[in-house]
Amino acid sequence: MRGKIAESLKSAMKAQDKRRYIANRGAGKEPASDDEILQILAKMVKQREESAKAFDDGKRPELAAQERDEMAIIRDFLPTQLGPAETETAIRAAIAETGASGVKDMGKVMAVLKEKYAGQMDFSKASGIVKGLLQ
Repeated sequence: MRGKIAESLKSAMKAQDKRRYIANRGAGKEPASDDEILQILAKMVKQREESAKAFDDGKRPELAAQERDEMAIIRDFLPTQLGPAETETAIRAAIAETGASGVKDMGKVMAVLKEKYAGQMDFSKASGIVKGLLQ
């Protein structure tokens, strides 16, 4: 994952594509693991989705389009997202694996999902599905 990002950064710098620059702001820190990178990228996509919606609501379509362009660039680094049916199947499997029997077990199920499907599903949407299935 780190190698792919480094290559993309180098290509972007050569092409002077400033939207693709991803700076390492944690110089001196322990390098992030692949799972941490996936979580960071997923969070970046979510932030841009929220910003694009706010710009649309504020009648600033040019800024909303810029946010969507950045989302597309970030998604290039994420694994393929699970579809709704695949997400539900994964959630049901996690519920069975943990033996969850009620909403009080939701944390266990979410922990399994985050471990197995980092970067592949929207966990805020998944938590709603988990809650619905455990009620």
